[in-house]
Amino acid sequence: MVVNQMIKSIKVRLNPNNKQLTKLFQYAGCARFAYNWAIAREQENYKNGGKFIPDGELRKEFTQLKKQSEYKWLNSVSNNVTKQAIKDACNTYKRFFKGQCKYPKFKSKKHSTPSFYQDNIKIQFTDTHVKVEGFAASKKKNKQKLNWIKLCEKGRIPINCKYMNPRFTYDGLYWYVSVGIEVDDNTTLPLNDGIGIDLGIKDLAICSDRNTYKNINKTQRVKKLEKRKRRLQRSISRRYEKNKKGVSYCKTSNIIKREKELLKVTKRLTNIRHDHLHQTTSEIVNRKPRFICMEDLNVKGMMKNRHLSKAVQQQGFYEFRRQIEYKSEWNNIPVIIADRFFPSSKLCSCCGNIKKDLKLSDRIYKCECGNVIDRDFQAALNLKMYGENVLKQQSVA
Repeated sequence: MVVNQMIKSIKVRLNPNNKQLTKLFQYAGCARFAYNWAIAREQENYKNGGKFIPDGELRKEFTQLKKQSEYKWLNSVSNNVTKQAIKDACNTYKRFFKGQCKYPKFKSKKHSTPSFYQDNIKIQFTDTHVKVEGFAASKKKNKQKLNWIKLCEKGRIPINCKYMNPRFTYDGLYWYVSVGIEVDDNTTLPLNDGIGIDLGIKDLAICSDRNTYKNINKTQRVKKLEKRKRRLQRSISRRYEKNKKGVSYCKTSNIIKREKELLKVTKRLTNIRHDHLHQTTSEIVNRKPRFICMEDLNVKGMMKNRHLSKAVQQQGFYEFRRQIEYKSEWNNIPVIIADRFFPSSKLCSCCGNIKKDLKLSDRIYKCECGNVIDRDFQAALNLKMYGENVLKQQSVA
């Protein structure tokens, strides 16, 4: 019997000491240098009339570059770090040629996310630590302690299994390790009634089975943090103006302290919102519906409305859809995305009449047939019917 395998990613926070912290930033800096070098080499080659250079050739060139006395500092970092960074740059170009992403840009030291790759064979995990290749200069057993970084969560990553694409990333406050592992695919098919989900600003999600999930941004907890965030931003701005020297701004130790405090508040707000999205999506998927139907929202267009843009941004509609999609895939639940121009709110769920003059301020839908219903709940019902029709067409075909 062949068991289908799927890859699940696990992300765990690290607790490094000062020496390990220095090494992590050093590795990330070398990876950024190799990535930028590869992009600069591709651009230079294109200007000279050449074609795309494969990553194999670039890696050979980079090996010769490391032999020069000017770039000897690159040898203090594991070879896999720079090798993968060059491969990532080439993959970005390949995705650009296919129209899957924008033109590759250089990674800025100030604005890019520090990150690097580790070899999936050489990386090792215990219940409490992860081993990073090449931190310790000596290969003696008593000197290997520097290679082992403590994990913040005990037993979260399984040991003695095959790891895929291990990455170390920094979010401005903490370092994390993320790794992919193979798990058995779930083959059971859910048989419960399908669900239509209408996303909104008043409430995060309204389901066709009458379940409503609140907007976390309206709670007192989030409002207090938002107020604190605004005060910190104003405080930092005032301090910059106070310490201004001519045209340039001077960053004092007090400003650095305030900025770190602001970063912590922002991170806390992000974590609260993501946690709420995870709880909501998990609860929907755990009901094991036959299918989930959602609308294809034009978030980019919605962000152009200056009155709603902040509320739309805080709701995280894309993140909600992403979580629903991957969690549904784990449970064999088909996700149907309705056409962008499907009139889910304007369509009457009883008679099928389309009310073209429906405004955004009209929260109650009143139809000529006598149907009086909440517009968001009606949109969820219409999305459910849309999903049922799509599945019927697929079964006939």
